[in-house]
Amino acid sequence: MTPGERRTLEAVRDELARLVRYDDESLVHDTWIRQRYEGGLAGTYAPARAEAVTTAWHEAGHAVAVLAVAARFSSASIRAGARSYGRVHSITGGGPDAFVIAAGGRVGEGLRRWTLLSSDADVRSFLASWRDDGGDARRFRAGLGASPFAGDEVSAWRYCVDQLTPWRPGVRSLARGLLVWPRHLPYAVAAELAGPPPA
Repeated sequence: MTPGERRTLEAVRDELARLVRYDDESLVHDTWIRQRYEGGLAGTYAPARAEAVTTAWHEAGHAVAVLAVAARFSSASIRAGARSYGRVHSITGGGPDAFVIAAGGRVGEGLRRWTLLSSDADVRSFLASWRDDGGDARRFRAGLGASPFAGDEVSAWRYCVDQLTPWRPGVRSLARGLLVWPRHLPYAVAAELAGPPPA
């Protein structure tokens, strides 16, 4: 970790410690609220806050999935752009488990409120409707061809949930870090916030 990354990590941790009693929507940095409101992505500040929180859990889910499959990324951010509300940048690696990274965003959102699908019928229905998600659905399906789950989306989805659920504390920590910090978080900082792999 570089000295600059160390300073960023310390600043994020200090801010999280100061706001430890606050819920996610209460700690969204003004930068993310104004960007969504002024960019026309939200009609008022309240939905801008809510959207930033959803995006933070989504991107944290992707980033933690990268860590879970021993891949790499350069940085993570919830800066909204023309094509996405946030992004985990320059992902490399993942091998046959790369589909887990693609599913990580949606799994992260489910972990936020513990609303993960329980029955095969519900998973099958979700997967049938999961098409337009910034490319995540396409990458998930494309990744299955190199995995043991080729042709079995339901089992692949359950595998993703099983792999990422133990990482929920790390997803939460990283999501909150993304919310309080007004810029991207480099890989080393994001990895520290997510913490070590679950035992």
